[in-house]
Amino acid sequence: MIDTIIFDFGGVLVDWNPRYLFKDYFRDDEKMEWFLENICTDEWNAEQDRGRSLKEGTGLLVAEYPEWEKEIQMYYDGWETMLRDAIPETVEILYALKAKYKMYGLTNWSAETFPIALRRFEFFQVFDGILVSGKEKLIKPDPKIFDLMLSRFQLKPENCLFIDDNLNNVLAFRSFGIETIHYQNPEGLRKELTGMGIL
Repeated sequence: MIDTIIFDFGGVLVDWNPRYLFKDYFRDDEKMEWFLENICTDEWNAEQDRGRSLKEGTGLLVAEYPEWEKEIQMYYDGWETMLRDAIPETVEILYALKAKYKMYGLTNWSAETFPIALRRFEFFQVFDGILVSGKEKLIKPDPKIFDLMLSRFQLKPENCLFIDDNLNNVLAFRSFGIETIHYQNPEGLRKELTGMGIL
């Protein structure tokens, strides 16, 4: 019987996107997309989510691409601009679930930037516990982070439901025998939760 809900944050409860920062800077979508696919890539950012410092990550990339130093430096200097808003429909679902379930967060997020989100959004107070990849130096979908999540908060897999917009994370958690929902939009989430008798 499910008594615990585990939420991912980025793309589920929070609208974060580097394009919010770089769109006005480049004023050229094609050039912006090339930069994000080839210079400040998701894979590079993920290493900061894994625990590498922003300073080290930035320095390594500038050394590799010195001609892009200004833009690389912008990435974390202007990081707050990437953090647009809460996703209100999902936050509404979060509060509805809190009335009946224990709530936990498991996020791939830099330990240095997560406190900014924590201060900005009140809904984080809903959670009984939050595990941040950058603090633990482990990142989804590494099974070790799921092990840590379960042991730290003394959670039973059969009692948990995990919600994430990244299919690889969903499949990894499912391998632990945990019920999962692959989040795509608030309407779909509400429909799935209702169909499961959870909402």
